[in-house]
Order: sequence, then structure tokens, then C-alpha cells
Amino acid sequence: MTSPRRDRRPTARRGRVEHPSKAERAKRGRAARAETPRSSHARWEPPADRRDPVALLEGQARTRLPELVPIRHGRMLVSPFTFFRGAAAVMAADLAGVPRTALDAQLCGDAHLSNFGMFAAPDRRLVFGLNDFDETLPGPFEWDVKRLAASFAVAGRDREFDAGQRERAILALGRSYRGAMSAFAGMRALDLWYARLDVDEVAESWSSRATAKQRKRFDRGVAKARTKDSLRAAGRLTSVVDGRPRLTSDPPLMVPIEELLPPGERAVLENVVRTVIRSYRRTLPSDRRHLLERFRYADAARRVVGVGSVGTRAWIVLMLGNDDGDPLLLQLKQAEASVLEPYLGTSRFTQHGQRVVEGQRLMQAASDIMLGWVRTRDVDGTARDFYMRQLWDGKGSATIEAMEPSAMSAYAEICGWTLAHAHARSGDAVAIAAYLGSGDRFDRALASFAEAYADQNERDYAAFGAAVDSGRIAAEAGV
Repeated sequence: MTSPRRDRRPTARRGRVEHPSKAERAKRGRAARAETPRSSHARWEPPADRRDPVALLEGQARTRLPELVPIRHGRMLVSPFTFFRGAAAVMAADLAGVPRTALDAQLCGDAHLSNFGMFAAPDRRLVFGLNDFDETLPGPFEWDVKRLAASFAVAGRDREFDAGQRERAILALGRSYRGAMSAFAGMRALDLWYARLDVDEVAESWSSRATAKQRKRFDRGVAKARTKDSLRAAGRLTSVVDGRPRLTSDPPLMVPIEELLPPGERAVLENVVRTVIRSYRRTLPSDRRHLLERFRYADAARRVVGVGSVGTRAWIVLMLGNDDGDPLLLQLKQAEASVLEPYLGTSRFTQHGQRVVEGQRLMQAASDIMLGWVRTRDVDGTARDFYMRQLWDGKGSATIEAMEPSAMSAYAEICGWTLAHAHARSGDAVAIAAYLGSGDRFDRALASFAEAYADQNERDYAAFGAAVDSGRIAAEAGV
């Protein structure tokens, strides 16, 4: 059930911005229950004409670096959870066929539990938030919530939690999202915009319910995140060659620019990187541009990142400031069309790097000061879109593989608040809160959907494994 493509042009181009009263907005949210009952979100039954999940993944591979695609498949093959992480395109196609509301927000598009974590805000305090926006696009708020809920069901199974333990985590997620949205609906607009989740506040509110072992693991993760900056990244990823810092070779995961092409072509690629930096600089606010201009280009390397992103073009760029001990490491990452676009319409931004950056700024309470975008022609003459950000800036993530049931439920609460805040910044919190209501009907529907979709994910994972075994697709394990 795919709705017509929506108009994604900027509001200003469509005319005057309407400002309905809070009562009218709440009425709209309650009216949406008649069109899309909250109980309807519980259902997942694959349609007879469901698209082949392996074919969807093969379609994604066509635009990626062919030598890296087997690494992506190998990482997805590790478990049903890693498969789920790489299968955002599959779930987008499935969500397009189920009942949906018309209550839109800016979607992450890949809101699984490993795409949340810590990072440093511009004031250098650690905050908790969403940290992956490659698939961001406006759409029905519940698509993000459903993907997040399903990820808890899949991860809970991976941890061998029983059905009751998984359900408690997903109900905690739904309750937290719903309660936070209600609170945001009652806030002043500026208070909502400035709200954020500081990691110190998370520690204070959660520590009373945590075991000593859990607190120790959390504190260790926070301490590690506080040390993750360009200086530490340079210490791990660079070495001194002929008296100057160079990015270290670790093929196929990291390949310096001089190893990618013959000597005669390396200069061409290096010139492309320098041109990219100059073009990217123009997308920064003037004060950030001034800061970037204090650094000079020193080196670049191609790097394999994540699970779902493997095969897209991603680079590390080493910049140096006052001297060799003043590094800035930037990540240049390719941005392709969102997996949501076939079902929700094309982005109003024709440049996908800008789509990612604008979506991130809208959803995050605090974003990386070096966020920018660029379109460039690669050495093969193909125009591609990229976005740029700092490689490490206080980034830290939860250790899912070590979570106990109580910790996963607590983590679900934190993720629920965070996703609700991202949606409230971009969508209509009053309408969404009115739709969700004060009872747990939506929460329980979410839990039912998550388990049913985790079953589907396991069937898809088995089909994916069979495709690897038959030689239909190649997978390289352990990389």
C-alpha cells in the first residue's frame, strides 16, 4: 500500500505557513486514529507479492564499490541482528505496505538501537542522541518507532532473552516515547528546541536502578568517549613517514590515497580531495569556515565503515593546524538516495549530502560543528554526493552484546525519549501526542509488531545465508 509521492519542496515555496491552534492540532491527531487505528500497528504479515529481500540488497550493491560489497555481506551474515542493521532498505519496502498515519516528522530512516549513542556537543559536554542520518527523510513518525522496536526484539533474541524480557524492553520504549511526546507537546517552542539529554543526567537518573557491574561498564564507556577526539584518532590511525604524519595502511579496511592508484593517477585523486575540501568549506557557517582555514590538508585514505554503509565511498582526511601535533580528522562519506525515497517521495534537497546534514541538524539537539556537504566528480568522471564531519568527537555507543535484560529496558527508555525529541523538533508533537493518547494501546501494538517482524527478519536472514551458500552473492567473513 504505497501512497502517492508527497511534495517535498520547502514550505516557503508552497506559500504561507499555517499556524493552527493547539486544540486544532490535537483534534487532527485524534482524528488520525479513525484512519489508522493504533491497534493496526500491531500487524505484520508478508504480502504474497513481497519483494525478494536479497534482490533489494543486490540492487543497493550496484552503486557500491564492488570489491567492498562482499565485506558488507560478510558483516551482515554474522547474526540476524547484524543482518537487520544492514537491511534498512528491506524494512522500508515492508513499511510501505502497512497502514500509516499522515503525522509526519523528520525520520532517521534507520533508527535501530545501535544508531544511538554519545557524542560531544559544541559546548564539549557529552550528550546522548541519534548518530546516523544516511537515510533521513520526512515521513510517518511511526516508521522510525517501528524500526527501533523491531531492533530491540532482534537484539533481545541475539542476547537469548525470553519473550517476556523482550516485551518489557519494547513496552518501556513505547511508554517512554509516548510520555516524552506528551511532555514536549506541553512545552514552549524554545524549551522544546533546546531540550537535550546530557550523559551526566542519564547517569544520575539511571544509576539508582543499575547494578554495580552495570554502573562500572557505563562509567568505563563514558570515560572512553571523553577521550575520543582528533588527537587520539591521529594516534591510532597515523604514523610518521619521512618525518611527517601519514594515515596508516590497513587494507582493505583503510587504504591510503597513494595505494589506490598508480603514481601518475594519484596526483589526480589528491587534487580531487583538495577540491572537495574547498567546496565543502563553502557549506559551513562563516565562523566554522574560519576555523577550518586554520588547518591544511595532509593526507587521505579510503576507509570501510559500519555495516549498512560498507561499499559506499568513505574517506578519512587528515588536516594539520599549528603543527604536526595539532590534527583534525574529518570523515568524508558518500550520501546516496534514502532507502525511504521510493515510498515517500524524493527529498526536497537535490544534493544528498545536504539532505543528510539538514536532517541531522533538524533532529539533533546538538550537532557536529564541522557538518557540511559537497558534490564532486570522482576520478571515473561520475558525480557523487558526500557529507563531511569530524571522525571522532566524543563518540561512544552502548555495548549491546553485553546488555542484561534490565539494562536493555533502561536503554529502551533512553532511546524512546531521544527519538520522541527528534520527532517533536521536526513534526507536530501536539498531534502525535494526541494520536498516541495516555493509554498503552500503541505500546502493545508496537510490541506485537516487533516480535512479528523479528520473525520476518530471521526468515530473511536465512534466505540471505542461502544466497551466500549458493554463490548468488559473495560474502567475505571476518573483515
